[in-house]
Amino acid sequence: MEKRTIKFWAQDDRPREKLLAKGKTSLSNAELIAILIGSGNKNESAVDLSKRILQSVDNNIHQLAKLSAEKLMSFHGIGEAKAVSILTALELGKRRQYESSAEMQKISSSEDVFTLMKPIFSDKSHEEFWVIYLNNSNKVLTKELCSKGGMTSTIVDIRLLYKRALELSAIGIIVCHNHPSGNVKPSEQDKILTDKVKKAGNSLDIQLLDHLIIGEKSYFSFADQGEI
Repeated sequence: MEKRTIKFWAQDDRPREKLLAKGKTSLSNAELIAILIGSGNKNESAVDLSKRILQSVDNNIHQLAKLSAEKLMSFHGIGEAKAVSILTALELGKRRQYESSAEMQKISSSEDVFTLMKPIFSDKSHEEFWVIYLNNSNKVLTKELCSKGGMTSTIVDIRLLYKRALELSAIGIIVCHNHPSGNVKPSEQDKILTDKVKKAGNSLDIQLLDHLIIGEKSYFSFADQGEI
């Protein structure tokens, strides 16, 4: 038997009408995606199709954001336009989170750094190394991508890192990179790099305040662990 489309559902069960009547927070992730795609296929409603897409990433929105348009289009009922709609909505959500975190200008703890940088790393499948440049009040002058690499490592040019610090008259820096695997335990290479960055900064009177390794839900702080 062919499933009924959304327009045949009871009024309270229709995602658009439910949003207008009860508010956006009343909708499940699948219902929100169903609004984006509008319709399913002849065997699935838009909500059922959305549930199946979410189940493919263990109902994890961060993992959903990592899917390519081609991967989304592999689901029957998702064409190019619907795939683009999903990716656009997820990117807007990411940018909103990024702008909210960017409003915080002063760094007082490793948690502040995690809040500031997590949106940048949230859907990265490769390693990136970022530097936060600070003034003498620990206010953020700027944050910049220093290098990017593969799944397990990235190469950092310490000379360029401190060249930029001198240009900005930065008093301190915080460096951070992600581990796409989710395991935030520092490797020996991470420890060696931290020591090199710290020693190079000492000679320029620019303090390395912390080095964070950031995962999807947690982080490791060298400063918090007394390793700087």
